[in-house]
Amino acid sequence: MKITLKDGSSKEYDKAMSVYEIACDISEGLGRAACAGEVNGEVVDLRTVVDSDCELNILTFNDEAGKAAYRHTTSHVLAEAVKRLYPDAKCAIGPSIDTGFYYDFDMPSLSREDLDKIEAEMKKIIKEGAAIERFTLPRAEAVKFMEERQEPYKVELINDLPEDAEISFYSQGAFTDLCAGPHLMSTKGIKAFKLISSSGAYWRGSEKNKMLTRIYGTAYTKKADLDEYLAYLEDIKKRDHNKLGREMELFTTVDVIGQGLPLLMPKGAKIVQTMQRWIEDLEDNEWGYIRTKTPFMAKSDLYKISGHWDHYKEGMFVMGEEAEGKECFALRPMTCPFQYYVYKATQHSYMDLPLRYGETSTLFRNEDSGEMHGLTRVRQFTISEGHLIVRPDQMVEEFKKCLALAKHCLTVLGVEEDVTYRLSRWDPDNKEKYIGDAETWNKTEQSIRDILNELNIDFYEGIGEAAFYGPKVDIQAKNVYGKEDTMITIQWDALIAEQFDMYYIDQNGDKVRPYIIHRTSMGCYERTLAWLIEKYAGNFPTWLCPEQVRVLPISEKYADYAEAVNKELKANGVRASVDNRSEKIGWKIRQARLERIPYMLVVGQKEEEEGLVSVRSRFEGDEGQKSLNEFIDAICKEIRTKEIRKINPEANN
Repeated sequence: MKITLKDGSSKEYDKAMSVYEIACDISEGLGRAACAGEVNGEVVDLRTVVDSDCELNILTFNDEAGKAAYRHTTSHVLAEAVKRLYPDAKCAIGPSIDTGFYYDFDMPSLSREDLDKIEAEMKKIIKEGAAIERFTLPRAEAVKFMEERQEPYKVELINDLPEDAEISFYSQGAFTDLCAGPHLMSTKGIKAFKLISSSGAYWRGSEKNKMLTRIYGTAYTKKADLDEYLAYLEDIKKRDHNKLGREMELFTTVDVIGQGLPLLMPKGAKIVQTMQRWIEDLEDNEWGYIRTKTPFMAKSDLYKISGHWDHYKEGMFVMGEEAEGKECFALRPMTCPFQYYVYKATQHSYMDLPLRYGETSTLFRNEDSGEMHGLTRVRQFTISEGHLIVRPDQMVEEFKKCLALAKHCLTVLGVEEDVTYRLSRWDPDNKEKYIGDAETWNKTEQSIRDILNELNIDFYEGIGEAAFYGPKVDIQAKNVYGKEDTMITIQWDALIAEQFDMYYIDQNGDKVRPYIIHRTSMGCYERTLAWLIEKYAGNFPTWLCPEQVRVLPISEKYADYAEAVNKELKANGVRASVDNRSEKIGWKIRQARLERIPYMLVVGQKEEEEGLVSVRSRFEGDEGQKSLNEFIDAICKEIRTKEIRKINPEANN
């Protein structure tokens, strides 16, 4: 048989060989580094036997699939260690993930000390270097095998496998796990690992199921790489908006108010207010939007027309029950049907379109409690929502403009390089989840695909990620822990106008259904605030800072001049305050730095006599003395242009 390798070279063998044997034949080093194989484009286990001509790629830790196999093997070592130390623990699932791996167990919660004990046991297992072997069993025998080991979660997984599925197991020493693989050849192949944390996780992600204990870890082939990653984790802990946002007094949560209902404190509220005013002025003055203000709730009748009652009711807060002679209301999960009735209140001609409705919309969604997280996943939130009512011939151009507006907002916020674009499509295998026919969906998806290609926007496609009434572009970003969230959405809707009997009068006097674009320009304010906290580690661009300048008098003698400087700053729209505390100036400067104030103006005798301020900034440290007017002109320009000044790491702050 002829084996064609990745570099185009080939090897010939007169007998069947495993992927691992071929790797060792190519070179001893490759055999040691091999984590998995790829035969004719399909990822396979190292034990897979090759018996015919094929293209073969030996996957190492440098390949994503090889890295996944390496880390998945480490998760099995973790499971064995847990079973050794906690024999009553029940194993659930243990996949590799982008940052490492995790394993879920039915067992009590764990402390850091417990994780350290498990790590020590894992090191023993790795040192033992047991060979990892694969075998398969028929369904009935597989069920019995796991029942005898009292592993109910594995039994459930086996029973849920398709009838024709091959049921495979991997064993290492005395430990055996249900697994599809692939895996390393032995446990001694694992060189460097760390258990990061543990938390609760519902079995199969449903709060209706039992809460399990999830252990997160990571693994590398080199200790230096592991150390680098652990240092990175320490950095992102400092950036975690859930921690930093509370430390900076931007938001808080209270149990008696409810999960997913954060309170924005004065500083956080000021940042959101600043963003909201910017977006509203931007949309209305530069992008042709007209503003609406609509109710926070509506009767169930409205949501039945839109389809949300049938497709989204479980995600809504419903007040009361439907009964004869009794109205049932629900808090709105979206604004679109309300704005449709703004449109329908007046008859429109083809010359009136496009109509671009914008609204700062507070929405309510009944998210699962297990999904709640800081400001990124909440039950009440506010978005820069908009709906464009357009003629079909205007749809492509208006969709492009929505993308351009979104990209502009991302650029101003300094996060344009941190996002990915997803074409969120319907799932044709689950047509009951959607309205409309396949022809309409395929046509609209292709239209979006063509737009993205024309604009040279890199994107990937997500099956089943569309809303029930149309495909969309989702602009995605990851938080510091790598979890991806949707930040901005632009959706193509060729269907809903029919359900609401929306029309315009064309040039022939006929009624024609418009198309609709559902979009956000910046997305959810709470989620964006979380994003910016982590992006800038709390060092927001000056225009967004709740406090932009702090005036620091050297002593009480200069309090009046400090107040005069503060008054002049505020008169020019600069958010400023005076620190009149009876503390040394060095202490005041340190406090302002800890609170991430962009500018500190130190004032004393010379400054008062000559109308100066001594400027210290987080960007360049000591920027020297300037006239007050010169400083005000500079900071006002920085705020007006929304400049993002870079922090000089060499600055002596």
